[in-house]
Amino acid sequence: MPFAVYVLGLAVFAQGTSEFMLSGLLSGIAGDLNVSLGAAGLLTSAFAIGMVVGAPLTALAGRTWPRRRALLFFLGVFVAVHVVGALTSSYAVLLATRFAGALANAGFWAVALVTALSLVGPHQRARATAVVVGGVTVACVVGVPAGAALGGLLGWRSAFWAVALVSLPAALALWAAVPAGRPDDAPPGSARSELRALARPRLLLTLLVMALVQGATFCAFSYLEPLVTRITGFGAGGVPLVLALFGVGSFAGVTLAGRLADARPDAVIGVGTTALAAGWAVLALTAAHPVAVLALVLLLGALAFGTGTTLITRVFHQAPDAPTMAGSFATAAFNVGAAAGPWLGGLALGAGLGLRSPLWVSALLMCGALAGAGALAVSSGTAGRPLTARRRPVPER
Repeated sequence: MPFAVYVLGLAVFAQGTSEFMLSGLLSGIAGDLNVSLGAAGLLTSAFAIGMVVGAPLTALAGRTWPRRRALLFFLGVFVAVHVVGALTSSYAVLLATRFAGALANAGFWAVALVTALSLVGPHQRARATAVVVGGVTVACVVGVPAGAALGGLLGWRSAFWAVALVSLPAALALWAAVPAGRPDDAPPGSARSELRALARPRLLLTLLVMALVQGATFCAFSYLEPLVTRITGFGAGGVPLVLALFGVGSFAGVTLAGRLADARPDAVIGVGTTALAAGWAVLALTAAHPVAVLALVLLLGALAFGTGTTLITRVFHQAPDAPTMAGSFATAAFNVGAAAGPWLGGLALGAGLGLRSPLWVSALLMCGALAGAGALAVSSGTAGRPLTARRRPVPER
């Protein structure tokens, strides 16, 4: 695996830490800026909206740039807005920096995914995707808890400074490792032709399945804390263990999918969506049993991110003539799910359906994803076939 692919994973780690770290900093931000917790929570919403809106817009703006220039530009903007966020005493400015940072993050993601795939052979595409996506899982395991701990010791601004500082070595490594010129696989057509390529029904169905998988994942993940403290019986000190197990499972799932998905992508998606639909329901039923919860959180983290990584690879396989825009649409689909899932889980809680209800919502979302994955397998007629396989005529006997 080329060193540049790991560098892309490092940069994604820094940006993933920023995306999720606010969950441990909201009280400090609200108190320091004299706003409500609800207003502080809008900082997370602003980032999610910026990711969804920014993915296609930034990809369109930077699709003709050399990839190293685009990556460094987006990462530079990301660092700059975190510096501004760490210095500001204005809630409005901080809100604007979160939105701007998400735009930069979305652009970086779109270019990083297609860059990673361009640096490896066809049989390593899923592994390269796994390394980049793995940066997010490492952020969940290491970066987010570290940011929360740093914020508790030195204030929430220190976490913003830390994200900016971690991004600087990644920028230097990108400068050294990513080729400077235009790649050979750069899109030759117009932006309109790329967008037309993305209107293919099977590609849109793959993006829908991805959004449903991520919606289910983040619906359950967002409400694990009240579930494990009030239903499972863990104390507050057990919550980091549960979240860390989810992160460890996510990293393991991404790593395993990177090794399996190049050979059996449809099988990974089919098994993953089936197991997740059943797994979230089983977790809802066994939420009062600590051992079952710990085992299932680890397993479901692996299944969720392993399946998601394979779906990203499929998006690129289905749109070879629109690589940059395909990456942006994959990023947008991921974040649509990340934003919609917690919202739907919150609706279930608000309706008085109980603390297990987000898990049932996740199971229902996965039933939709499973139906979509089945439709994809039927329409392709290539279930279990490697991505690089080609049709060969069968000789008559």
